[in-house]
Amino acid sequence: MADGFTLAASTAGHAFAQSAHVDSYTLTAARLWASSAALLGLAGAVIGGLALARSARRIGNSGKRGAVVALVSGLIAVLNGALNLAVADGGPGTGNGVVGGALALVLGLVAMALGGLALARSRRAAAPTDHSEYERRFGSA
Repeated sequence: MADGFTLAASTAGHAFAQSAHVDSYTLTAARLWASSAALLGLAGAVIGGLALARSARRIGNSGKRGAVVALVSGLIAVLNGALNLAVADGGPGTGNGVVGGALALVLGLVAMALGGLALARSRRAAAPTDHSEYERRFGSA
């Protein structure tokens, strides 16, 4: 007779085990995980692009908040995509979310790059200048 722990472990293991044949459009837990990480990476890339465009205008806070959001969401997407690829035991089409994990990894890196560029540009734009061009050429009045 099996004790409670063995029964729970076999039930949990059976719930996570995938069948040998998974249809192309079947939404498995791994595919959902990878797809949500890829969407987070896409959102971070869009926000990072907008923050970079906003920092180019040099008006207001120059997209600093958007840059930080892009960096954080990109980092989360990269970590989840890499973890999904690390635990996948099959290739594309096996229901393990390999394609979504790779997409999350790439989009997360893009989001981090755009967020980092926007943050660097916003810091450079926010740095005060000592003198204006007129004061440097002709001295202060």
